[in-house]
Amino acid sequence: MDVTIYYNPGCGTSRNALALIRNAGVEPVVIEYLKTPPTRAVLQELISKAGLNVREAVRQKGTPYAELGLNDPTLADDQLLDAMIEHPILINRPFVVTPWGVRLSRPSDIVLAILPLPQKGPFYKEDGDMLIDAEGNRVE
Repeated sequence: MDVTIYYNPGCGTSRNALALIRNAGVEPVVIEYLKTPPTRAVLQELISKAGLNVREAVRQKGTPYAELGLNDPTLADDQLLDAMIEHPILINRPFVVTPWGVRLSRPSDIVLAILPLPQKGPFYKEDGDMLIDAEGNRVE
């Protein structure tokens, strides 16, 4: 199964999403997007296939979002995309691509919608919350 995650190892949500993918028995292609940013075309495709608009894919927290004036609601999508390409930290994460779709996996358990279930075993997020029980089923 071809799965790709646009990943930031310093992000707990990215780490949890990657662990959930692996808990499904899948070893994904891991792209550390801060080191290897997507092209503009790939970024546009990720955003579109995830059902988002460009502004929804811009990360604000811990980024130069406000300093760059990106909080201006009149900015066009092209301007936001230019900023995301120039400053990849502005790309919200993690984007996950599977044969069943693309998601911005925030929170991390959103990735379950595009992974095979049941999972291979229990799964606990880094904060200790159980997401998958011992039978591999999602805990609601």
